[in-house]
Amino acid sequence: MTERLRRWSTVVVAGAIVLSVTAAARSAVPGAPAAPRLPAVRAATLHERYEANRRFLAESRDAAQRLDDTSRSQVLDRLAAPDRQFLTVSTEGDGLAVEVFGDLAGADRIAVVVPGSDTTIDTFDELGTKSASLNGGARALYAEMRRTAPGTRVAVVAWLGYHAPRTMSRDVAENGRAAAGGSELREFLAQLRSANATAPVALVCHSYGSVVCGSAVRDLDRASRRQLSGVAVVGSPGMGVASAAELRTDVPLWAGRGAQDWITDVPHVEVSILGRTFGFGADPVAPSFGARHFATGAGGHSDYFLPGSVPLHNLALIGLGRDGQVSHD
Repeated sequence: MTERLRRWSTVVVAGAIVLSVTAAARSAVPGAPAAPRLPAVRAATLHERYEANRRFLAESRDAAQRLDDTSRSQVLDRLAAPDRQFLTVSTEGDGLAVEVFGDLAGADRIAVVVPGSDTTIDTFDELGTKSASLNGGARALYAEMRRTAPGTRVAVVAWLGYHAPRTMSRDVAENGRAAAGGSELREFLAQLRSANATAPVALVCHSYGSVVCGSAVRDLDRASRRQLSGVAVVGSPGMGVASAAELRTDVPLWAGRGAQDWITDVPHVEVSILGRTFGFGADPVAPSFGARHFATGAGGHSDYFLPGSVPLHNLALIGLGRDGQVSHD
């Protein structure tokens, strides 16, 4: 075992045995309203879902205010803003939230951003920095796609449809959350077809989100495979497979990693320790993996969606299906 792998294994074992207090999920707000009964996702029901979720968020905010939970009430107040469009919301525990930018039913192209660890309803709008958050990244991608192709109707979905692991927890080194998230993502892609059956859909997967995407893509149904136009992973610890061929899809698979991304130092392996399996397989940016590479510049793990950056522009091109214009390292 190499020294690098030995150090990583030690960290993983420690995380598996001792759970950080940051991994503890928040409890649901006592007295919070019941989740709304929502119609099935269809082009004709999108507005109804947006309005119902907006009311639910406002009622949940008021419940948090009554309990003097200032932090959560401020989060919910931002999410309940009249210009925001949520297909799905849950305030229980770490929460779930699926936000739409643009006209989902009328879009010519759709991109779905799948986030990594530490993404919760509380960090949805800001995770260290605005651009590092799911909302910030999806919003920036939407703006860049519109800037790049002003004549194309686009929509971007910020998809927190799974319970992302915390960085300081054993879950972040295992694939349990990714397997559950992959199942949810497959279901969501089927729902998208009900809202818009013609727009090609690209998956943009960051960090642990790339493990979720790998799990989803491996077992997509035929209709979802036909609608999928591309998959891009950035800052990936692996996709849970040994090569791109194991994903069983003909769509372009893109992989990028910034020069200062700390994920470079994480061994891309699967190891069994104390009866548990840790790691997510081969490195998607390795030549042997079989993915296409795109330029990502000198940024770090949280810099892929920075407005004006090389990686953001390339992700927009992938979302638009303009593969021939994507720049390479």
